[in-house]
Amino acid sequence: MKARQIIISLVGIGIIAAAFWYSGILAATERPIPPKAKRATPTVFVQTVKNQNTPITVTAAGTLEARDQVDLFSEVQGIFDYSAGSFKAGTYYKKGSVLLRVNSEEARASLRAQKSALYNQMVALLPDLRFDYPDALPQWESYVNNFSDDQPLKALPQPTSDKEKLFIAGRNINTTWYNVKNLEERLAKYTIYAPFSGILTEALVNKGTLVRPGQRLGSFINPNIYELPVAINSSYVDLLKIGNTVTLHNVERSGTWKGKVNRLNSLVDPTTQTVQAFIRVNGQGLREGMYLEADLTAKEEPNTYEVSRKLITDNNKLYFVQDSSLQLATVQPIYFKENTVVVRGLPEGMQLLKNSVAGSYEGMKVKIAED
Repeated sequence: MKARQIIISLVGIGIIAAAFWYSGILAATERPIPPKAKRATPTVFVQTVKNQNTPITVTAAGTLEARDQVDLFSEVQGIFDYSAGSFKAGTYYKKGSVLLRVNSEEARASLRAQKSALYNQMVALLPDLRFDYPDALPQWESYVNNFSDDQPLKALPQPTSDKEKLFIAGRNINTTWYNVKNLEERLAKYTIYAPFSGILTEALVNKGTLVRPGQRLGSFINPNIYELPVAINSSYVDLLKIGNTVTLHNVERSGTWKGKVNRLNSLVDPTTQTVQAFIRVNGQGLREGMYLEADLTAKEEPNTYEVSRKLITDNNKLYFVQDSSLQLATVQPIYFKENTVVVRGLPEGMQLLKNSVAGSYEGMKVKIAED
């Protein structure tokens, strides 16, 4: 029994010794673990903070409109028989030239008939004035002698007394005079003159066609002076002043013009909470209906600095370099522009990151680029 236990013990000791021997061989054959490579310190570009008065520019857009524009309508009926130009879109007319004339022969004949009736009434009035109101006779005789069918009707002589006034009214002179004056005013509506030098932008009738009262005939504009209506946030309206200079440009930024704030609407749009501002502008290359963007300088924010919007972290933090490591500074954003943001709260001379660094964190070691 004892011999058996001795044999088992020897076998166990042999197994343990063999295990230690084999583990030593495995340890000798394992490769050494290489040391971890040191991470390279990133090189960063910095900008030195220099606070100043930063102009706050409000950008708005709108469609260009001619300041002087007239929609042409007819107040009479007749055949369109004359125009100083071709009456086609794009035709230029000088101020005072005939835009459109409707045939007025019938109206002119009716006017002459009424003028003739008035003349006959005044001639018949003269003998009675000679006997009843001799003091009024000279001015009435002068009026009759200078009466002309081709000249505009002049005002009637003023009565020298109430009796004379009633006497003239009893002869129906005043009624006939007003009828003639009404026909003269209506005859003038058969011809439409250019109120200013400009271009016909729309023509809805042709020569020889029948024109009816109330019919729209076209549109006429002055191509030299334009207005750009833009919607401005109501919070900036009090900062804008009439006469402020505005920079305008097209969408492609291939053209730039200078304008001035001409008018400000006092009505706030309840839906968008904006107010319309009208910018007056003129120059080469401008056309009715062009889409332009306007940069309006509303005010200047003192003691501020302008940085790229890409550098903002957590809406109000910026990375700066201190003792060769990144630190975070809390700032107050004042105004967000398209690509930049105006902030306040940066100490003068702080070395602020100029470009964002991938994987940046507070305390990260960096090296400032010399250039």
